Amino acid sequence: MAADGVVGTDLPETVDTDLPETVDTDLPEIDGRQFRNVLGQFCTGITVITTFGDDGAPVGFACQSFAALSLDPPLVLFCPTKGSRTWAAIERAGRFAVNVLAEEQQQVCARFGSREADKFAGIDWRTSDLKLPILDDSLATIQCTVANVVDGGDHHIVFGRVLALSESTDSGRPLLFYRGQYTAIEPEKTVPAPWRADLEHFLTTTTLDTWL
Repeated sequence: MAADGVVGTDLPETVDTDLPETVDTDLPEIDGRQFRNVLGQFCTGITVITTFGDDGAPVGFACQSFAALSLDPPLVLFCPTKGSRTWAAIERAGRFAVNVLAEEQQQVCARFGSREADKFAGIDWRTSDLKLPILDDSLATIQCTVANVVDGGDHHIVFGRVLALSESTDSGRPLLFYRGQYTAIEPEKTVPAPWRADLEHFLTTTTLDTWL
């Protein structure tokens, strides 16, 4: 597939769906710091979600809460805070790009995780054929339209219908975040696991006999 090739655009309108209010008063209180520390044991990749604002200027934010969701139709998700200015711009634009950061892009991550007014200052980027901001040297890019939005506590859960993908590549390694610090894959440890094919099938295929 070409880096900016469009694969389909027949999509549902965005729908806001609120989760039902919790009525169970017996739920335990969870300490916020402990929650962060425990969830920090889960190593994640880092992305930058981008779009163009109303004034035509590019906007974006660093995002760990990104995941692949569905193969058919091709869907991804990310979770912005409800007060995110970038999310407000994405909601109005109806489209966004996901830029998967490489391990050399720590400064890019820091820039887009800051409160700087112009996060694109000093950043190399281009406009894609789908009129979305794409960061240079990212490991991968996924261009999407907003398909649905649901409530996720102090965040939104945003579902994106994939419109275009960058070419897949075996070069480069991802920028990772673990226990509050950047980390990376050790080169000698990037070997396929013997059960890789079974795992990929399990993660991307759901049948009536799937054990979940």
